[in-house]
Amino acid sequence: MHGWQTAPAVAQRRATALLTRTQELAAAHPDHYPRLAGGYRPGVVAVRWPSSSLPSLGGYRRIRDRAHAMSAPGQGQAPHVLAHLLGYLDTQRPDPASAPVLTNRNGQYLHLVGHSFGGRFLCEAVQWAAAPQAPRVLGWSTPTSPGRPFTVDSMVVFQMAAPRDAFDRLFPALFPSGAKSHAPLRGPLVLTHSRWDRATGFWHLRAEGSAGIGHSGAGTAPVPQFHTRLLPVHEPYRLSVLDHRLVNVDASGRFRGSARTRLAPAGAHSDFDHPESAHLLLSLAALSR
Repeated sequence: MHGWQTAPAVAQRRATALLTRTQELAAAHPDHYPRLAGGYRPGVVAVRWPSSSLPSLGGYRRIRDRAHAMSAPGQGQAPHVLAHLLGYLDTQRPDPASAPVLTNRNGQYLHLVGHSFGGRFLCEAVQWAAAPQAPRVLGWSTPTSPGRPFTVDSMVVFQMAAPRDAFDRLFPALFPSGAKSHAPLRGPLVLTHSRWDRATGFWHLRAEGSAGIGHSGAGTAPVPQFHTRLLPVHEPYRLSVLDHRLVNVDASGRFRGSARTRLAPAGAHSDFDHPESAHLLLSLAALSR
């Protein structure tokens, strides 16, 4: 799920490039992801949406509001699409333990990936897609909810364009709170951030009054947060690092952009197409099993 100012063809190309990186990395270093030894052949659904506007504060706010509207109750259809997708996958995966998931049509895990405003879209869609029933997954310590048969096994948002208090203020149903039901997010929500991201630093500060998650990480949240760094491909992610409701990943050492892009309006906001990103996604896929 892409972000602001991304043309449909570019969104398709970037999704394909990231997928290709994960496949190449899994093939080159199978010892790094032993739980994917049964094979890694992911099926991908790329969501492309009208995200272009004038490069101004007004344009930024219009696309921000559109990202929410596509999923908001009574306005958008994204939650219905996601709920149907979850339900379809659930009918094909009666028990992930009994099938080599992501290798055939008899069992799949579901991992969501977004960038920038695409992260807002996904958070809105997931929190409103909850249905009154839900499947079991194996890897994470988070207990299953008897009222949620459809689960997302992990969710990654690269450089999320949202306020640092978004999980308190904008997405109240994403995480459990007291006795309230919550979205079908079983695995961790992982957020990358980089101090070189000018879109969620400089521009977000002017549009929304504070730096965004993509620049500084999540601030407040209704669940405990864990903080770590983006690891090189030769260094494995331990379960104890990623097995948390909300994980902030400092990617400043890798998501830096070039000397030219650092001075551009967005800075390194879109500089996430790296082997380290594929390593993070593969690690989450493996640790879900």
